[in-house]
Formats: sequence, structure tokens, C-alpha cells
Amino acid sequence: MEFAQRHAITDTCILVRDLEASIAFYRDKLGFALQHRAPGFADFTGAGHTLALWERTHIAANTGVPVDLDASAGLLIAVRLPDAASLDAVYAELCVKDVAFIRPPANYPWNARCVYFAGPDGELWELYTWLAGGAPGMIAPDAAPRQ
Repeated sequence: MEFAQRHAITDTCILVRDLEASIAFYRDKLGFALQHRAPGFADFTGAGHTLALWERTHIAANTGVPVDLDASAGLLIAVRLPDAASLDAVYAELCVKDVAFIRPPANYPWNARCVYFAGPDGELWELYTWLAGGAPGMIAPDAAPRQ
């Protein structure tokens, strides 16, 4: 069995420029519960997933991992909601907390209702639900090409 089929992704880490601004955004606007706080690092719990923030200068200085200190995050985090009414309710809830959405929820050609916003470092968030008929392009497990 392949690696990705044996090991679930347990954490998502966003490399941020301003750790304090990102902590405030994720805690105060989205409601993540701060779990750990250390120099250059914080992580949160939220609905079964760990979201971590690591300050770009800290990870670069301490691990030698090359980090573009000026780039936007280049990351999209998606949250699937059960239906359009739930998506619209979450949209309204986050608007009250001044989350700046790119545009209101809309139906898209990939058969989903979606809405998008960005975190402090440009990391994109997508709230989505599949419309009637579900996700297009399902590939049967035995038909997937092997590499």
C-alpha cells in the first residue's frame, strides 16, 4: 500500500511573515484554539486537524530550509460543508467577524458552491459544498494509472 494510503495528513503548517498577526487571525476570526506557542511557532486545534503557523525567518534560521521571505503562501486550505445552506451560514458568521471574502458564495462550473478568503500571508481558504450530482470526474480505484 502506498505511503499516502497508510498515513493521514494530520497537520497543515502555514509559513508566515508575522506570527502575531496570524495567531490573532486564526484564533479571533476563525476560532481555532491555540494549543502550543513557542518562539517562531504556534499551533491550533480545530475539528480534528492541527493547523500550525511557523514564522518564515524562524524556520529558515533553525532548519536550513530555504524559504522565500517575501512570497505569498501559495497554499489553499479547503473546508467541505454538507450543503449550500451550511456554506451560506458559515459565510454570514465569518462576515460578522470581518473576514474579508473575495466575493460572495457562488456556484462554479466544477459543480460546487464555493466562497474564498485569504489569511494574513495570502494563504487562501475555500469553503465548498458539492451541488446535486456531487463531484465530477470520479475515477474508479482500479482505473487509476500507476506510476
